[in-house]
Amino acid sequence: MIKRMSLNAYDVQVRDYCIRPAGPDDLDGARAVMLDTVYRDFGTGYVPRWHGDIIDPLGAYLVPARHTLLVAVEGAEGEGGGGEVVATAALDSRGPVHPPNPRHVAERYPCGTTAQLRRVYVRREHRRRGLARRLVAELLAFAAEDGGYRSVYLHTDPAVEGAEGFWRSLGEVVHDERADPGGGQRIVHFDVPLHAPTPSPTPCPAPSPTP
Repeated sequence: MIKRMSLNAYDVQVRDYCIRPAGPDDLDGARAVMLDTVYRDFGTGYVPRWHGDIIDPLGAYLVPARHTLLVAVEGAEGEGGGGEVVATAALDSRGPVHPPNPRHVAERYPCGTTAQLRRVYVRREHRRRGLARRLVAELLAFAAEDGGYRSVYLHTDPAVEGAEGFWRSLGEVVHDERADPGGGQRIVHFDVPLHAPTPSPTPCPAPSPTP
C-alpha cells in the first residue's frame, strides 16, 4: 500500500475551482500543466536533471508522507468530481543542493527540515484569479501541520512574467544570482515565512485513493 497523508481539511473552493491534494487520477492533468509551463513559459523544455519529479509525481509527492502535490481543478463540483487540472503546487523536504546553488543557501536550508515549494504553476488563461496565492497558503498550512519543518524555501526564474513580483509579495530574497559574477544561474532564492491564513474548508470532491 502507498501511504498518503489525508488533507481533506485543506480542501477549499476558489471561485469556480476546487483545490485539493492530487490523487492518481489527477496526475496526467498535473503533468500536462507542468510540462506546458517548462516548454511555453520557461523555454527550457524537459530537462531530466531538473524535471524528474514532473515525470514521476507519484513517487516524488504522493508516496512520501511529508510531501504533497496540490491541484486546482476547474468545474469539479458535484458528485464524482471531474474537471480539468489548471494549476499545480508541490512541496517536498529536499533543500537546495550546492552546487549548482550557492553554498550559503544550501547550508541555510538543509534537507529534512526545509519545506521546498515547487511547481507552483497556473495555466495562462486561469492566472490573476488568486489560484497561486491560495495554493501557496495551502502548502504552508501543510508544512506547519507536519511539525518537522523549520523553514520554507523556493527559487524562481525572474525572466518568467510575474514570477519575481509574486514571490516578493510573499517572502524575502536571500540571494539574487543576477548580482553574482557572471550572473550565476540567473535565479532568485526566497525564504517564505512558515505561516498561512487558516483555510476555510468547503465541500470538494476527494481524489481517488492512492493504491
